[in-house]
Amino acid sequence: MTGETENCCIRYEAFVSESVISDHSEGTTMSMRSALHGTAGIDEAGRGPMIGPMIVCGLRFDSDPHEVLNALGVRDSKQLSSKRRESIFSAILSACSKSEVRTITARVIDAERERGTSLNEIELREFVHITQALRPSVVYVDAADVKADRFGERILQRSGLAEEGLRVISEHRADLTYPIVSAASVVAKVTRDWIIEEYHAEFGDFGSGYPSDPKTVSFVKSLIVEGNKMPSIVRRSWESVKRLVRDYQTEQTRLDSF
Repeated sequence: MTGETENCCIRYEAFVSESVISDHSEGTTMSMRSALHGTAGIDEAGRGPMIGPMIVCGLRFDSDPHEVLNALGVRDSKQLSSKRRESIFSAILSACSKSEVRTITARVIDAERERGTSLNEIELREFVHITQALRPSVVYVDAADVKADRFGERILQRSGLAEEGLRVISEHRADLTYPIVSAASVVAKVTRDWIIEEYHAEFGDFGSGYPSDPKTVSFVKSLIVEGNKMPSIVRRSWESVKRLVRDYQTEQTRLDSF
């Protein structure tokens, strides 16, 4: 990790610590129940990979965020280079009034899936938690359900904020439509990228962690072939990982039959 990135990490951790306990603009502690206020956006990064965590980020702005986000050139994180994402990361966190970032590790994802919890449900819980922490008047979310309206309704009901007047705008690809969701996607993506860099330093370069990445597939295959225990960063409950295990076992059975 570069010196510049390390500095960004320090600033990021300071923002996250502050956002958990206080309102950046008003100094109101989160433990004090306040009226719903501002507009929030929530998005995730790392939903589909076979290695690494899923990050869910929520940002609340107490004034119109469009001018500052447009000035920063905020777009969906997938449309920006990693260098560009990092360059606007701190500015996004400086501009928002509250932030909440949740890290769901591969270990937690595996444990939940073993209990029969779907990834959609895991993500829904995190969106609800963030909505409760930010307490916005309106929240825009990138729907993690084939039925976007259902996803939004579940956030509304489970958050317990329906009676206080919360509005939830839930749409597919909201990160492409609403800059406030795009900003959340940038923070989530940069956070995940930094975690992956740390994993590379510890476990070796396994690429992006996605099953479409040959380097990632090769890394997991080598673990299986060499009989090494899967590190907790690998999502063992993932079908792509299970398939590699099955393929290896099938090949071994074939070879043993000769």
